[in-house]
Formats: sequence, C-alpha cells, structure tokens
Amino acid sequence: MWPFEKYTSPFKLASLGIMGMNQRNVSYIGRYNPRSLYPLVDNKLKTKRIAVDAGVTVPKLIGTIQHQHEVNKIAAMVKDWPGFCIKPARGSGGKGILVIIRQENGLYYKPNGSPCSATDLERHISNILAGLFSLGGKADVVLVEDLILFDDVFDGYSYEGVPDTRVIVFKGVPVMSMMRLSTASSDGKANLHQGAVGVGICLRTGKALRAVQFNTPMRYHPDTGRDLYELQVPHWEKLLHLASSCYEMSGLGYIGTDIVLDKKRGPMLLELNARPGLSIQIANGAGLLPRVRAVEKLGHTKMSLPERVEFARENFGVF
Repeated sequence: MWPFEKYTSPFKLASLGIMGMNQRNVSYIGRYNPRSLYPLVDNKLKTKRIAVDAGVTVPKLIGTIQHQHEVNKIAAMVKDWPGFCIKPARGSGGKGILVIIRQENGLYYKPNGSPCSATDLERHISNILAGLFSLGGKADVVLVEDLILFDDVFDGYSYEGVPDTRVIVFKGVPVMSMMRLSTASSDGKANLHQGAVGVGICLRTGKALRAVQFNTPMRYHPDTGRDLYELQVPHWEKLLHLASSCYEMSGLGYIGTDIVLDKKRGPMLLELNARPGLSIQIANGAGLLPRVRAVEKLGHTKMSLPERVEFARENFGVF
C-alpha cells in the first residue's frame, strides 16, 4: 500500500525518499546529463542510429519522410507491410504516434478497428512535419517503423496497444522499473497522463508490485479485468542488460529507457528519455532517492554491465 495519503506534506515525502521535480532537474539531470548529448535522445532517428551502431535491437525502420513533397510516397512505402507505425522523430509522451495493424482494399486500420485512408495518413504526416507534435513545435521528421508484435504473455494486460517497460538507469545501474499498459481511455497508448496503467516491477524478479491509474491504486485492468498483480515480465535479465547498456551507448548518466518485448525478437529499445518522469515512484510505492544515493556511494567503483545489473537486483529488488 502506498505509504501516504493523496495530500501530504513535502517533509513526509522527503522522509520517504521521494524525488521531486526540482531535485531531479538540478541534482541528477543537470549534473549527469551533458546538454550536448540531448539531441541523441530527443531525436528518435538519431537514437535508432546509435543503437544500431551499438548492436542494440530496435524496431525495423521502413523509411523516413523529411519534406512535404514526399508525403504522397507513404502508400508506396508501406505497401508490402501489413502493419506499421508512423511517429514523429522529436515527439514526446506518445503524441503523434499512429499505429496501423492491417491494410485492406486501400484502407488502413487502427488497433480500435477504425479505418484511415491514404489521404488521412498524408494529413497526419504533414502535421508531424509541421511540428504539431514535436518538442518546442519545431519542424520534424517522420519515422515509419515495422509493427511490434508484443509477446502473448501480455494478452489481457494491455488494451489495443503495445505495453512497454520503463527502466530508470542511473550511472549505468537500473534503479527502478514499471510497465505501462494501454487502456481505452489512453486510446491504446502507453502514456500514464492519458490514462494508461502503470505497474511497478520488482527489479529482482520482474514481477508486478502494485498498479495505478491516474495515480490511484488498482488491481484489475479497467478494460480487460485481468489481474495486474499476476504480471511477470519475461526475459527479465536480458531486458535489464539492454537498459543498462544504454548508459555507454548514450553517454547520459540519468535516463529513462523504454523497452518493448517483441514476440519474435525479444526485448527491443523503443526510445530513450533524458528527462524521465517521476510517476514511476507512485507505480512502485517507493522513492527514487535512496536508490540513486546508493549508486552515488559507489563513487568511481568500476563495474561491468553484468555487475551493475546484479547490484540492482540485489539492492533494489523486493525479497
């Protein structure tokens, strides 16, 4: 049970090790994330390129659209792909992502069954290029990716969308994790602010600890009725190794790694976030501060990637 009421004092939050936004921005993001490296994670295309160079598995890139005069190429680009995903390179919070699960008779169908025409796709792409969904409203680039086939083990845990796992990594050590499960209210997107369910995940076992929607504790998925406390993430150790490897790959000391589990390819890196949100603490019923401070106490101790993962599982798991 979450150890404090809905309304509580900053002093009580601090005593429970809850990290606040100002502390996150100054003591961790500002201190450990060089601003010169932000473009590597703020642009999904650049993230994909450094991931491929580092040997990290990512969703297959079908193509990119960078200019308005290329918009009408989308139908030809995806004609051999039954399902695909259109997303802005500089988008955030799941905004601007359009998922198509099948195409038939010239129409493209979203997970909820509603159809789109080629004109609809072109209009959406034009909006992305114009910066409608990008950070700061700047002109953007469109990524078209292969559809992720999420593992059958998640049937009933997510509604009309692919669930993902967020792992906060500090100085290469995983410190906290949660799964984000889409709902009808989140329109099939794994975005907590839009109504997705956040499930705290034990770093030692990969098992669910607790679940929340709109910061309110819950046990059963609001649309499917599935018992969220039965959730266990497969390939857990491999997933943690992938998350931890993003430290060397990006050069950022405090990052959020978003990972999906594909039915055929296993854990794949979806994106990185240099300013990961703090709702993960609510999903876990625990504060980040004791964990990041434990990592800071290691000083300049050098640990291999497997050693960092083992440190996380031994110190930040639930026994």
